[in-house]
Amino acid sequence: MSVELEEETIIATKQLINHRIKSSQVLLIDHENNNRGVTDTREALKLAEEVGLDLVVVSENKETPVAKILDYGKHLYQQKKRQRQSSKPTMKEVKLRPNVGDSDYGVRINRALEWLDKGDSVKFQVRLRGREHQHRDRATELLERVITDLSKVGKVQSFDKRTLILQVVPA
Repeated sequence: MSVELEEETIIATKQLINHRIKSSQVLLIDHENNNRGVTDTREALKLAEEVGLDLVVVSENKETPVAKILDYGKHLYQQKKRQRQSSKPTMKEVKLRPNVGDSDYGVRINRALEWLDKGDSVKFQVRLRGREHQHRDRATELLERVITDLSKVGKVQSFDKRTLILQVVPA
């Protein structure tokens, strides 16, 4: 809990809000995204208070900083949400059968190549049913074929022959 509070205070001190703005004039963008031009900081604060929002410095220029009237709590939430989404590596999954056709196999390999180029990791799973369990060697051969086909753009993170699951990460 204390780590989260520290992060919030660090973020809060980085951006100048309301009365912490030290410059006498700001380039104001109001709550409806209209450019109001260079205005006095006190007037901008009054406008923000009238609407019930905060005056936040969005970018600090040398002469006049750009300030925007917005809900600061919502702004922080959206920043954190964007940060979480961008840092998430995604895992895509491809399910195969041991007797998959060549064209179907090609489609799935091409899709996996696209995902690996984008930076996503890919998980291949071969599912066996009924008598297919007697030919587990076919399934392992299929996964080894996947490894050779994707060796240029990806490397094997894990290969579990018992569960017939292969995980490939971008190289």
